[in-house]
Amino acid sequence: MKKIVFILLLAPFFGIGQTKNVVNANRYFPKADKVLEFEKALTAHAQKYHKGDWKWRVYDIQSGPDAGGYHVTEGPTSWDAFDGRGNLGTEHNNDWNKTVAIYLTDKGSSNYSVYVDSLSTVQLTDFSDKIVINHMYAKPGMIGETVDLVKRLKKAWAAGNESVAVYQAINSGGPQIVTVTRLKNGLKEMADGYRKPLPERFTAANGAGSWDTYLADYAKAVESRWSELLFYRADLSSR
Repeated sequence: MKKIVFILLLAPFFGIGQTKNVVNANRYFPKADKVLEFEKALTAHAQKYHKGDWKWRVYDIQSGPDAGGYHVTEGPTSWDAFDGRGNLGTEHNNDWNKTVAIYLTDKGSSNYSVYVDSLSTVQLTDFSDKIVINHMYAKPGMIGETVDLVKRLKKAWAAGNESVAVYQAINSGGPQIVTVTRLKNGLKEMADGYRKPLPERFTAANGAGSWDTYLADYAKAVESRWSELLFYRADLSSR
């Protein structure tokens, strides 16, 4: 019974196969003395091989444990499209291995995530040039409680006119909810006084005492959390 309830709980995140709500994100870390060569090669590769559903948005990672790396998102598209894509072909793979990968370190990562419309306050493709990514890892058996935390947060985001896209990581490490705050008005959105503090907005939206309850529930449900700041690089991305 518990397994059935868990599957039903996650059903909204997976959606149907044809829904274009799946994003693949890869992180690359060039050698310190080969950054310019890497950027040139990455740009040429993106322009030649990554168009349409496979277009790339490239970001500089400005802070956090991956600072100095490049975050490349592909999509959104559907699971069916990923399933039928294959290995991209010999020409593509040779171009990547011989012109781009030669400048990379051994560090890197890849993950798949599904956009969750019901938890978000901004549409999937309504992007911004500066973003804050928060990675929230649920404790074992606590993914449902973690989702509930985000449901409560959404009310506070809406009250503060924050543009937040929420994703569920799929088969990409530990159970993770990813929130991406899209800073439509730039870094000034992070300044004190730009909007009311989160605890104040949260309490107004969820009722007296709700913030303290949220913090207590957070401690029970969430294993760890970290955040980072990223800047969009239009010059490196697909056109």
